Amino acid sequence: MLKIPEHQVAGHKASDGLLGPLIDDSGRFYKPLQGDERGSREVAFYTSLSSNTRVPDHIRKFFPIFYGTQILEASDGSGLRPHLIMQDVVSGHLHPSIMDIKIGSRTWYPQAPEDYFQRCLKKDRETSSLSLGFRISGLQVHGNKESGFWKPERKAVQKLTADEVTLVLRKFVSSNSSADPNLVPDSLFASSVYGGSTGILAQLLELKAWFEDQTIYHFNSCSVLIVYEMESVLKGGSSGAEVKLIDFAHVVEGNGVIDHNFLGGICSLIKFISEILTTP
Repeated sequence: MLKIPEHQVAGHKASDGLLGPLIDDSGRFYKPLQGDERGSREVAFYTSLSSNTRVPDHIRKFFPIFYGTQILEASDGSGLRPHLIMQDVVSGHLHPSIMDIKIGSRTWYPQAPEDYFQRCLKKDRETSSLSLGFRISGLQVHGNKESGFWKPERKAVQKLTADEVTLVLRKFVSSNSSADPNLVPDSLFASSVYGGSTGILAQLLELKAWFEDQTIYHFNSCSVLIVYEMESVLKGGSSGAEVKLIDFAHVVEGNGVIDHNFLGGICSLIKFISEILTTP
């Protein structure tokens, strides 16, 4: 039985008769294949990744497991449509806190049509992409049973300044996160989520080390998805913090050139998170 993802924070949503992804109860995520070259490019990337021996084993954990494609009934009622089938990266979490961060100071890809290029350029300039090398696309932060969760409006989140981005990154690991703009986030869970040998920062540094060398792919308009389990942290357990790379419709061959656009964005995000860990 397929259903609409409960914890989706960015991208196209399968609600109100719109086309979007679906999930099942076995931990699989069904993403409708885009009809133009974007769909075939994403399938080609996953196929290439699964067989490419130049991708180290320790890097593969950052990508959702790929299960192939399948023809399914589309969520918008338009009939049968091919879907990518991949791992639902939040399926193992009861109350996941999630952040989707689009990486790169530019989100358009080489040979993009002029209208697409202009749309991307406009959005990159209006958001923090151009200035910071990344932008927050959406998030939700789970609190306790009384406070529920905080899920700010996506359009507002995408237009944050550098100071506001720091504030949101702090709220993401705070026990008092809320929509109250006057509330100073306590960053209580920063060390258990961002820090440590298996925390978000350590995982981003591992990715950065690969991007400093890899010239196989250029990851245009891809996102870093950060997930952790607030309920576990509140009980003094492990955060289960995970970093995943998602959205590969604009990946192109690297042709022996380092992906400086993505690498620069990762470095910038690392800097922001490092400062949160070292600043009271």
